Amino acid sequence: MVAVVHTHKSLRDCLNYNERKVQTGLAVCLEAGFYPMDAADMNFHQKLRRLELLTELNQRTKVNTLHVSLNFHPSEKPSEDLLKEIAEVYLEKIGFGGQPYLLYQHFDARHPHIHLLTTNIKADGSAINMHNIGRNQSKQARQEIELRYGLVQAGNAEQDAVLRFKPVNVGRALYGRMETKKAMNGIINVVTDQYRFSSLAQFNAVLGLYNLVADTGSEGSRVNRHKGLVFRMLDEQGNKVGVPIKASDFASKPTLKNLQVRFAKNESLKLERKARVANAVNMALLNGAVSLEVLKERLREKGIDLVIRQNAEGLIYGLTYVDHQQKIVFNGSELGKAFSAKAILERCNNVVAGEGKKQNGERVKRVRQAGRAKTGETREFIPDFGRAAGLDGDVSRFAEALLVDGDTAGGMDQELKRTRRKKKKRLRISPG
Repeated sequence: MVAVVHTHKSLRDCLNYNERKVQTGLAVCLEAGFYPMDAADMNFHQKLRRLELLTELNQRTKVNTLHVSLNFHPSEKPSEDLLKEIAEVYLEKIGFGGQPYLLYQHFDARHPHIHLLTTNIKADGSAINMHNIGRNQSKQARQEIELRYGLVQAGNAEQDAVLRFKPVNVGRALYGRMETKKAMNGIINVVTDQYRFSSLAQFNAVLGLYNLVADTGSEGSRVNRHKGLVFRMLDEQGNKVGVPIKASDFASKPTLKNLQVRFAKNESLKLERKARVANAVNMALLNGAVSLEVLKERLREKGIDLVIRQNAEGLIYGLTYVDHQQKIVFNGSELGKAFSAKAILERCNNVVAGEGKKQNGERVKRVRQAGRAKTGETREFIPDFGRAAGLDGDVSRFAEALLVDGDTAGGMDQELKRTRRKKKKRLRISPG
């Protein structure tokens, strides 16, 4: 379990964040702890007012809101009752026992996670100290809860290092639903800063998981002639949509030239990190042949995405393994012959032994026929990544949302800023 702790100045913004998720079907309010009514019987203003009454008792404390997300491993399926119990125990252990709180379960990621919203202003007007609460009280509480409930632990230094990266708050960048450049920028920054890839295709294997592609342009185009690079959105079918944005327009300058420097550097860094992925594949196939989809699902449970590369005719010509724990991308051939597309297809029961050869033979035959039809001679066909991505629309990225403990300005903050509205002046009527 990983706890992400945020402190804020606005209860309203934090409540808006969660209630908007509820309105869109991406969350549900499980409980209203220490409220006079059940969560299902209250509207937005009733939920907010209970907490605001406490904050009005202490006008000196400006940062008066605690917003926490507790994230569980994808292999864990906690019940609603267990989530409620963990939430109450967690608040008690970090010093918020008896404080009114709202508990939300979110469904916008593949791993189970909940959000807790409360205030640090107590009924007597005193304030609970939240300085370094993420690094101190929350960390200890998380570790104790992991042991108490037998949860997947994320507390040792190695795992913390694995999870220590800026969150991709956009989840999957859906074209038309977000500011395109802003959504792209968040994804590009995380992928380029955290992942080790040694080719543009491997870079795109990770970007593709977020509906994004780095495009060198079609042959003969201006972008291609000048060795440029643009970034584009992909729809769920892997088709390019929207207006391309030049790499040089982003602050991090992920141009082709800069990426090629990174490719060379990452090549040597990847050499001794193959064993984890290779072992995961072998273990997934240990008890006999399985379908390619089952293999993908088993690898996801280990934090590895299997990206299938297909051509326009749907023939599989390559596999790419994205290890989110080590932040490394491998082509199947880099791991060894046993992990290439041909070998994996033969090991899976949805393609019988020898089917890989048949696929390759048909592909070569079609390529040669196409080449003769156009030029009278054979030439190799290089499929376009955007069309060949074959992206899975339901991708598991446990590390995407599991962040290191701490009071960091993370994904929730950015989305909360977008929910703010100008406050209307309210006429206060004095009593009496």
